[in-house]
Amino acid sequence: MLPSSPHVRKAYGGEDGLLKYVPNVPNLLPVIFELLFKKLINNLFLLLSQLIEFSRNNCREMQPDTLCIDSSTIDQTASIEVADWCKTKQSTYVDAPVSGGVTGTVQCLFPNGNELFASHEVNCGEVGAGQAAKICNNMLLAIEMAGVAETMNLGIKMGLDPKILAGIINTSSGRCWSSDTYNPVPGVIEGIPPSNGYQGGFGSALMAKDLSLAQNAATTTQSPTPLGSLAHQIYRLLAQDPKYSNKDFGIVYQFLKEQK
Repeated sequence: MLPSSPHVRKAYGGEDGLLKYVPNVPNLLPVIFELLFKKLINNLFLLLSQLIEFSRNNCREMQPDTLCIDSSTIDQTASIEVADWCKTKQSTYVDAPVSGGVTGTVQCLFPNGNELFASHEVNCGEVGAGQAAKICNNMLLAIEMAGVAETMNLGIKMGLDPKILAGIINTSSGRCWSSDTYNPVPGVIEGIPPSNGYQGGFGSALMAKDLSLAQNAATTTQSPTPLGSLAHQIYRLLAQDPKYSNKDFGIVYQFLKEQK
């Protein structure tokens, strides 16, 4: 899982990239997935760096029929480009971004799932479709979170108890994941980053990056995304401020609360 499109291109097509060298380590994939499902996702970038370094002295050329699974959230065109590179090695590249990792319930979004996996996948279509689904999901998530944050802020300033307000929303037509599962107001839901100083979770800077991908896609496809654009502007501000950038994306509530 890498942070951006250039990182993925380098990891596969760079001088010491995976298309040139593959570490001669048996049973490596189960180790990576064990890390993923233990919520040690931040270690994957370090792990990949170590594998590439190791491959310099313990390597072999990528063999045909190698399956490359990439869980990064990157530009759709980058996934298609890397997939084409893998084809030159008679290998298969799968863009499989993950969703639900914040609460430890990871769902993988695979393209071409019928051919490669037997079960427990979401078949999104051709290469790049997994990225498209993830980008669309995260754009909606950001819009949703910003909406819940400003609603909760308004209600609290009007004198409502945050837990009572959240309870009303969660049994009414305003109910959504950002309210009933991941409410951004500290103390409304225990055991999630907003109730732990916004530590951990999904960083605001990462959300800004995903919203940038969504805006690029909107421009390319000539799709109007006025709410997505506004959410992007908000999270860009958070990403540029050290006070918010490394905090969970629910900190948009704190940001709005402090505005006058």
